[in-house]
Amino acid sequence: MLYELHNNFVQIKVKSLGAELSSLVSRQTGREYIWNADPAYWKRSSPILFPFVGRLNCQRYIHKGESYEMGQHGFARDLEFEVSEKDETSISFMLTDNTQIYKEYPFHFKLIQKYSLDGHKVTVSWKVINTDKKIMYFSIGAHPAFVCPSMPGEKLCRLQFDTQGSLFYKKLNKDSLAEHQVHELPLEKNVWSFEKDVFDQDAYIFENYQIEKAAFLDEQGKPYLSMKCHAPVMGIWSPPHKDAPFVCLEPWFGRCDSVDFTGELKDREFGNSLAGGADFSTQYEIEIR
Repeated sequence: MLYELHNNFVQIKVKSLGAELSSLVSRQTGREYIWNADPAYWKRSSPILFPFVGRLNCQRYIHKGESYEMGQHGFARDLEFEVSEKDETSISFMLTDNTQIYKEYPFHFKLIQKYSLDGHKVTVSWKVINTDKKIMYFSIGAHPAFVCPSMPGEKLCRLQFDTQGSLFYKKLNKDSLAEHQVHELPLEKNVWSFEKDVFDQDAYIFENYQIEKAAFLDEQGKPYLSMKCHAPVMGIWSPPHKDAPFVCLEPWFGRCDSVDFTGELKDREFGNSLAGGADFSTQYEIEIR
């Protein structure tokens, strides 16, 4: 099912499969800001990453001595959510564990993803509820793909950050695991200008709350879309070797395994835990200009 929500300024479309944002359009200009999921470049638009962010070492995790298989970014993006609430300016989708999910991920939970409109802003809220009595371990993240560069035929992308000086990032190895070496990304007046070949070695991973707000700039240097989120990790990605017409800004509460990680689920870097009956809530904001 495809659900539509709009106010005087923006219109969004959300799929029940993965509760995935598939369109964000300005009602004043008709401009589309979300990638259209053309599989020639990438078949998704804005998947939710749960209960894992990134790839696991050998695509397995260990919990209480037992090994479980798990694909990259977990399973939520490929499952149907049900609509739990809807009004004129918001819609909530819910995913609940079942017998099959529990075999792959031995925790009972509810996951709620909510979209709310306010002026030119879309707020995406997450709520993870541990419906069991034991401790639950999880990661969660977003992967929205935004049209970039701003105009057809342009090669240069520009991202403006809410920081001074340089940013520092990690790269992924050939197995999409995080390397330990940290690299510097110099900025010019808070702006990173780049072409898509910078992603030929895959994503850039910025850890430890370096980025709270990032904005795409047009060819005149004016912001046309911004994202704000207080997340411990931010990934920035576009498909390697494809010169794809989009860039993903990815707020993460979690991260792929490091190259040499072989520990238990509870010890994964940037992971989260919930006591029985507890819940975790956070959000990120997208604003168009």
